[in-house]
Formats: sequence, structure tokens, C-alpha cells
Amino acid sequence: MFSKLVKLAVALALVAPGLLLAATPVNINQANARTIAKSLDGIGASRADAIVAWREAHGPFKKADDLKHVKGIGKATIERNRSAILLADSAAKGDAVAEPQPRHRKAVDKE
Repeated sequence: MFSKLVKLAVALALVAPGLLLAATPVNINQANARTIAKSLDGIGASRADAIVAWREAHGPFKKADDLKHVKGIGKATIERNRSAILLADSAAKGDAVAEPQPRHRKAVDKE
């Protein structure tokens, strides 16, 4: 019984830091460096400054994978934060999660 409790405690200790460091959704095309650093896992102040600098020099990011152009940000960091990376243009173009469309269209009565 005691060994099961110890194993459970060890498992919780290993999982808890990951939960605390989970990424928070952030619009990388509008947020300032401080917000980006606080929101994304593995992105500190200098990387967040680099994201903002790249955005100012090259324009808005069109997709999350464009972060690979920022020095020090690799594929693993992008994947770890993918669900939290928001883009300003995606909602406007409908690339983000779209509202569900009805399966069957009802005939519209013409007056």
C-alpha cells in the first residue's frame, strides 16, 4: 500500500510541472513581448523580443510554422505551443475554427 502511494506521489510530482508550464493562447501578431513570454512554453524574454522584432521587420505571421524564421525557435517549440499560437489574420479569413455548417440546406422561400 505504501509503495503505491509513493509511486502515485512521484507520478504527480512529474506531471505537475508540465501542467503549470502549459501554454496560454496568445495572438503572436498583436501581443507584446512580455505577454508572449508569459504565454508560450519555452519562450523567454529574449525569444519573445525576437518574435516581435521579426514581426515588425517582416509583417504578421501567416501561420504558426512561420515562427521557425525567428532565431532560436525550432520545430519542437512550435509543436509544444501550436494550440496556443493564435494569428490575427486567421479569424478574419476564416482559417480558424469555423462555425459548424448545417448538413442540409433548407430551401429558401423566395417572395
